Amino acid sequence: MKLLFLFMFMTSFVSAQTRFTDLNELILKGEFTKAKRMIDEKIHSGTLSYPEIFELEFEKERLERIKLDFNKSSDDVLKFINKYYPDLEEKDLIKWEEDGSLEYKIIDGKKWYFSRAASNLFRINKEAKKQKELIEGYKKDQLDVFLEDYIPQVLEESANSQEIFVKPVTFKLNYTVTVEANAVPDGEIIKCWLPFPREGHQRQVDIKFIAANVDEYIIASNDNQQRTIYLQKKAEKDQPTVFNIVVEVTNFNESNLILPELIKPYNTQSGLYKTFTSERIPHIAFTEKIKKLSENIVGDERNPYLAAKKIFTWISENIPWAGAREYSTIENISDYCLTRKHGDCGIKTLLFMTLCRYNGIPAKWQSGWMLHPGEVNLHDWCEIYFEGYGWVPVDQSFGLIDSEYEDEKYFYLGSIDAYHLIINDDYSSTLFPAKLFPRSETVDFQRGELEWRGGNLYFDKWDYNMEVEYK
Repeated sequence: MKLLFLFMFMTSFVSAQTRFTDLNELILKGEFTKAKRMIDEKIHSGTLSYPEIFELEFEKERLERIKLDFNKSSDDVLKFINKYYPDLEEKDLIKWEEDGSLEYKIIDGKKWYFSRAASNLFRINKEAKKQKELIEGYKKDQLDVFLEDYIPQVLEESANSQEIFVKPVTFKLNYTVTVEANAVPDGEIIKCWLPFPREGHQRQVDIKFIAANVDEYIIASNDNQQRTIYLQKKAEKDQPTVFNIVVEVTNFNESNLILPELIKPYNTQSGLYKTFTSERIPHIAFTEKIKKLSENIVGDERNPYLAAKKIFTWISENIPWAGAREYSTIENISDYCLTRKHGDCGIKTLLFMTLCRYNGIPAKWQSGWMLHPGEVNLHDWCEIYFEGYGWVPVDQSFGLIDSEYEDEKYFYLGSIDAYHLIINDDYSSTLFPAKLFPRSETVDFQRGELEWRGGNLYFDKWDYNMEVEYK
């Protein structure tokens, strides 16, 4: 019974705050070494319950994850920035630290910058972005170029055929995870959960499992909201451990023509409405900051589509994309996005979802991979519900398309391209078979998860690679 209770606690626990005020104060001050010492003292006191011990063990690990993310010195940052500001000195970094353009933490009395802080500066800060363009020249992102040509084709075919799902693309996906040599002792079993495409969506069909590099595996049933294929192998001394799967899937573009005046009133008593318009602590919380922002953006707009459009537009125009910390190190992702004024796909999505839910628009998570030619990567987006239309996709990260035509400009508010591979229909969901130790990614699931009987294998112990063949 204790193990069952602990497992239930593990799967729901994703907050970065502990229930111990004295410990939280040390962490807030960046006194990580003292915090870890206090954690050990509390664990060995003999007075804690299993959930409390687990909470503290995870917090200790989370501090190490933060240190992995914040690993750049001022010299490292200046080396990058000096390519665009040759005369810049360390004291000149302060202005960007104060306005949030350079993300850093004081850890054990020393300033450490986020590993991607220097490159993010030229995405977040408008002045720095212009300076970079002055040195290197302006070049439109290749994904933007692709989409600006591709989306009009999708809309035209949808209009001509009067079909929502058009222009299918078939992908053969060869996915590999490689655990570094001697990450676990020789002969120990490494357990591995890899992403597997979800069924049940009209735009993602004909999922075919082709091969795995182990004889025995378990493909999770589709009622698992974060779908996996489970494999395991024995580690060999001085040799990397490789897990590989090959699958095939066909995806359609989904093009929805949403007319605000045709949206029907919600049944506010339904389970769907109550579930997907509620808070979900810690990452979907109706804080005072969210309420104030909603008032400024949405105002008195009550049409669900028009309200969502205002939210979508505001985030697109005010929250630039930037490389992100590991989600397990962020206490409240939507608040982090609003506070830092930047975020990656999942961070921006959770802010969009929070604002939608607060305004009574059902919203739920969706994520997996983006498989666009030349732009294969992890990716997050969501779906929102309009009565009379059902669930429709929204990609807040892709945002507004550079077009003079409204249907092209707002394509990703209600429609989506075929290059979005769906692995997850929820976040922070349980994996199957159950994972014994805390996950490397407590929110999303795209790269995979690994562990052995000695503990979790974090991302610094293994690499991943997705090869895509377009058929």
